[in-house]
Amino acid sequence: MAKRLFDILLSALGLLLLSPLLLAIALWVKLDSPGPALFKQQRVGRHGRPFAIHKFRTMRIDAPALGPQITIGADPRITRSGATLRRYKLDELPQLWDVLRGAMSLVGPRPEVARYVVLYPDELRQLVLSVRPGITDLASIEYRDEGAVLARSSDPERSYVEEVMPAKLALAAQYVRTQSLAGDLRLILRTIKAIWGG
Repeated sequence: MAKRLFDILLSALGLLLLSPLLLAIALWVKLDSPGPALFKQQRVGRHGRPFAIHKFRTMRIDAPALGPQITIGADPRITRSGATLRRYKLDELPQLWDVLRGAMSLVGPRPEVARYVVLYPDELRQLVLSVRPGITDLASIEYRDEGAVLARSSDPERSYVEEVMPAKLALAAQYVRTQSLAGDLRLILRTIKAIWGG
């Protein structure tokens, strides 16, 4: 209950204070390339229920037909505005709405698409999906340059499934087992430092 109240207060405050920035980014995305400002995708949420996650669009509108769901290195599908938004994680800001409406939390395991969730070991799947997915978590910090790492692989999707995903899943499970409000605050501060502090 305390975590949910924490999420509601901070996400509402964030949406209010950042509304001019959100509008400016939406306009930038629209002017930079054809298509909507927002991108929606089905992810797997708490207790395995699917939900629509919201982001600022960072790719061409035909991106799904041109490549895999994972993003690899300097992906040519990424727009000019999208490159900057991804670098500073500004594309994730619309997820404050997902937090406010109860589909996500500020801190929690990052939600995956269904095709990867079915590959989770049964015990870990049950544990990780027992909480709301989050905008950030320890795995998001440790693997914030995931695309560059996968770009060095001869088979990026296989490397993701066999190496990156299990490591991120272990960190997600660690979070679920040890979560606390104090820990959430520390992770939020670490995320800000990782993105803006170099």
